[in-house]
Amino acid sequence: MQLKNWAFQNVPCTEKLNNLIYNQYKNVKIVRKTIKITVALLLIITPLMIQSCGAYSFTGADIDYSKIKTFQVNYFQNNASIIEPGIDRKFTIALQDLILNQTSLDLVTAGGDLIYEGEIVEYYIAPITATAQNTAAQNRLTISVNVRFINTKDDTKDFEKRFSFYYDYPGSSQLTGSLLDEAISTIFERLTQDIFNASLANW
Repeated sequence: MQLKNWAFQNVPCTEKLNNLIYNQYKNVKIVRKTIKITVALLLIITPLMIQSCGAYSFTGADIDYSKIKTFQVNYFQNNASIIEPGIDRKFTIALQDLILNQTSLDLVTAGGDLIYEGEIVEYYIAPITATAQNTAAQNRLTISVNVRFINTKDDTKDFEKRFSFYYDYPGSSQLTGSLLDEAISTIFERLTQDIFNASLANW
């Protein structure tokens, strides 16, 4: 008799357990359905977003890749009054590398959709601060480049412009070896980015 009462008393517990399991199952089904709907929406929306943003590069370049596929960087001659050997080649390669890294354009040697050409026109060192003994506390290396940019698909974006940047170093140091390499690298990094922004980022 006691066993019977125990069985009867546990019927509601069994029903509650079944209801709990059923509700959890229902929740799992709802979550799965929600995930499926979300994935389906993403599959529909993502191609539309890519298509609508087809002319934009995530590096900030404003390029219509349906029209512009290639670029060329002609050799930048060193026409500065002070000639530092090798900087013409270094600058040409630096500009090529930056555009390759920040766009999906292909580098060509002729017939490019975008063309960069010009000359290194200034390379000079000048003191910028002096000590009490009238000696230079700091010197500044300045490099200037004249750039002609030609967009064969849109000549309204063509320009000819001068870009300059500098590097300061202690007046007690000689601008040679690793210090010179660092100076030129710093200046070229800024110059090439400024040229990129002016030609492709509309800054």
